[in-house]
Amino acid sequence: MKAQAAVMYAINEPLRIEEILLDKPARGEVLIRTAFAGVCHSDLHYIEGLYTRPCPCVLGHESAGVVEAVGDDVTYVRPGDHVITCISTFCGECEYCMTGRLSLCLSPSTRRDPNGPQRIMLNGTPLPHTSNLSSFAEYMLVHERSIVKIRSDIPLDRAAVIGCAVMTGAGAVFRTAKVEPGSTVAVIGLGGIGLSAVNGAAIAGAGRIIAIDKVASKLELAKEFGATDVLDASAADPIKAVREMTAGGVEYSFECVGSKTTVEQAFRMLRRGGTATIIGMMPLGTRFEVSGAELLGEKRIQGSAMGSNKFRIDMPRLVDFYLRGDLKLDKLISGRTRLTGINDAFAQLKTGEPARTVIQF
Repeated sequence: MKAQAAVMYAINEPLRIEEILLDKPARGEVLIRTAFAGVCHSDLHYIEGLYTRPCPCVLGHESAGVVEAVGDDVTYVRPGDHVITCISTFCGECEYCMTGRLSLCLSPSTRRDPNGPQRIMLNGTPLPHTSNLSSFAEYMLVHERSIVKIRSDIPLDRAAVIGCAVMTGAGAVFRTAKVEPGSTVAVIGLGGIGLSAVNGAAIAGAGRIIAIDKVASKLELAKEFGATDVLDASAADPIKAVREMTAGGVEYSFECVGSKTTVEQAFRMLRRGGTATIIGMMPLGTRFEVSGAELLGEKRIQGSAMGSNKFRIDMPRLVDFYLRGDLKLDKLISGRTRLTGINDAFAQLKTGEPARTVIQF
């Protein structure tokens, strides 16, 4: 099947709209007509060379669409089903899957044999299948364990942002950190993931949620997502301010930027026994420092991969949260564009202003 896609040829170059060719679904695979795809900072990292991908390739990983066709032995979905995609493709058989840590699965069994026909071709040359999805395209050919079937009464643009931003941010609250009702929380960085972490903390019943950013509009938006307090990091030392606001520090902090400075801030604004969860993608080679003495106070720092998700359980629940009014997806989407506007969307993302722009197919 032919499809228009945004192809990355080299780092720091604009993506080019090209016609790609997708193979027919093989055993265990599903062809999806892409409805919406989110413009995520993770893909910008690849465009800027902070993380590496073989090129040319089709990026994109936050998406929702409609099943068009299925391969042999696929029983989970059928044509016409609405689905959300997830990069946490799971094999169901490895040690990580068998111990319930599906988001850590790296088994090659859900990918095609590199010596055989590939899922995507460009001018007769196979393209790498990035993030198991390559969703900056009109169609996606994926393994059935890269998708979750959802109810059809949620708009697919809202469903798309659940696929990464919401699952990563809210999942870090629910799954990775396990925030308790009444606890104190700080969230650093209020993009799509950070706002979702704020929203998740509110749903979890956190007693105080401090939202931290340098962009005034995002601080105002965070209040609508459940923040009880906002802090302009350009006007005050966030570590000192959070400690003063909470009489010693927060129990949980979430870093959603991916920089050395903000990671260290997340750790230092904890109270004794607190936990810092690092969500942001730090550029390869980045190192950070923590005080050994502070570790004696049983402070912890941990990473989170896609919100430590069990996405076939978690994403339908997030859909339900939205439909009952708890998850603020309407306000999370700050703009829409077509595939031809993808480079402008990434340029705007660099400014730090948008919460989430989605591409409409």
